Amino acid sequence: MDEPATEVRKRLTEVGGRTSQDLGLGRIVGQILVHLYLSPVEQSLEDIAKDLGLSKAAISIAARQLESLGLLRRSWKPGDRKTYYRTADDIATALHQGLLMLVRNKMSLLATELKQAEGELKGLGPDAEFVLGRVKRAKKLRDTAMSVLENPVVKLLARVK
Repeated sequence: MDEPATEVRKRLTEVGGRTSQDLGLGRIVGQILVHLYLSPVEQSLEDIAKDLGLSKAAISIAARQLESLGLLRRSWKPGDRKTYYRTADDIATALHQGLLMLVRNKMSLLATELKQAEGELKGLGPDAEFVLGRVKRAKKLRDTAMSVLENPVVKLLARVK
C-alpha cells in the first residue's frame, strides 16, 4: 500500500478502536474490525497481531467476540492450517444487528441491577427512599427504551438495507 493510504488506514483503525471502546466493546475489537474492513485480503491472527502491534491472544479473544456479533467470518486456505478472518459479507446489516444485540444485552444487565437495587433499598429510610425513587424512574426509562427496541417497526427497519 502506498504511504498516504497506509496512514489513513492507521488513523481510521485507531478511530474504530476508540469508537468501539466508547460503546463498551473494547478498543481492540474496533481496531480489528476496521483493520479487516480496510484490508483487501483475508488475514490470519498472526498477520493482524503483527499489523496492529498486539498479542495474538488479544486478537483471538476480540476476533471471537466480533464473530459472535456476526461481524467477522472465518475462512481457510487449502493446505494451510491457519484460520483467516474477513469482515462479514454484508457488514452494514451485521454491524446494525450486532449493535442492537449489544444494546439489548446491556439493557438486560441494567434491568437485573435495578431490580437488585430496588430490593436492597426498600424500607431503609428517607435517603434510601430518594434513591429508590430514582431507581424506579430508571426502571421506567429502561422499560420504555426496551419497548422502542422491541417495536416491530424498529425491527423491520433494522433489516432494511
